[in-house]
Parts: sequence; C-alpha cells; structure tokens
Amino acid sequence: MKQLSGVGVLDKAALVLTAVEAGPASLADLVARTGLTRATAHRLAQALEVHRLLGRTADGRFVSGPRLAAGTPTPLPWDLLDRAGRVLAELREVTGESAQLYVRRGALRHCVAASERASGLRDTVPVGAALPMTAGSGAQVLLAFAAHPEPELLAGALFDEAVLRRVRDRGWAESIGERERGLASVSAPVHDGTGTVIAAVSLSGPVERLTRSPGRRHRAAVLAAAARLSTPAVG
Repeated sequence: MKQLSGVGVLDKAALVLTAVEAGPASLADLVARTGLTRATAHRLAQALEVHRLLGRTADGRFVSGPRLAAGTPTPLPWDLLDRAGRVLAELREVTGESAQLYVRRGALRHCVAASERASGLRDTVPVGAALPMTAGSGAQVLLAFAAHPEPELLAGALFDEAVLRRVRDRGWAESIGERERGLASVSAPVHDGTGTVIAAVSLSGPVERLTRSPGRRHRAAVLAAAARLSTPAVG
C-alpha cells in the first residue's frame, strides 16, 4: 500500500473511509476495495465504528458514519450527536414510531442518527443514508429555514413555497406519501445558539398509524425532541 502521510495506520484507515464513499460495503467489499487483509480491514472498520466515523446499514454493511455526515457548511456539534441517540430512542418509545435526525449537504439530506421500531414495518433509513431535498417533511424543514431562497431545488420538489411558508409560521412540517408511498412523517428544526437551523428531527411511519394528519397526532412530541437537541440562544 502506498504511504500518503507516513503514518501507516492513518493511511489504512483513510483507505477504509474512502472505500465506503463508493457505497455500502461488506467486509469482503472493504478487502476488495482497499487491498488490506481481512483481519486489518475488520479491525480498522470496528475502530472507526466505535468513533462513529463509520456506521452500519440494517443488513450490517459499513457506511459513512454520523461524524462524517455531520460535516456540513454549518457543522453539527459532536455533543449533539452524542445526545441524539438517547433523544431519538425516547421519541420512538413515546410515539411507537421510527425517529431520525437529518442534516443537509447541498441537494441531499443525510441521516446522522436514527432509532428504529423493534418490530413491524421498517420505515426508517440507516445512518449515513442520503435522501433528496425534494420530498419529505425533513426536507421541508431544512429548506424552509435555509439562509437563502433556492428556487432551483424547489422547482423539482413535491412541495411549494406556500408549504414552506406554513412550515416557517408553525415551526414544524408534515408529509404524506412524498418520499415513499404509504409513508407519513413529521419534522421539526434543531437550532444552534445563534438560532440557525442545523438539523431536522423526523418521525416516520405508515399512514395507517400516523393518519393523514400526522402533525396533529405527533407534532408535540417531535417539537419537544427538537427542543432538547437545540442549543439555547446566547444573549
């Protein structure tokens, strides 16, 4: 293996991180993509997972972890990620539905934390997954509170500016069948200490359970979770 930095273990870890940029990778995929031995690839992948630089899909494949996905133009504080797992798990317990935390990277929103129902329909997305900013209540929140208007994104969205105005006015969003047929969701913004929206908390589940008015049913719980993850305003 060519040494790039002169620190062998870091160069090997960088190979593993680069390997998952090509898509979710099994251990065999990591070996094939990096040229590392199976034992070395496994050891490094496990260590990177401990530090949340790698994550796992539902079927056990390695993906970019939440600390990498959080590297957005408005960085997500690492302590927020540390709290997110607990807050989302409690949101799931209170509502019985899957919960996620999304951050934005350009035209995509990345799931950086999730808590999934133990049984029944698996309607969440794995940590590290990237979804378009054109559908879903999480996308509505992240676009509604963006610093500047983005007509090019809105042109291809399944919602319009009138929807985003309602999101800004009431402080939460809902969607029915936008991202996936039969799926409903409710989302609310997470703020930093300056009031900037840096993430969106989402709750998702089948329309049969959330109903066609998911916000009426779950907005209070989602707003409470978002408030717990937000940083109090300074001054």
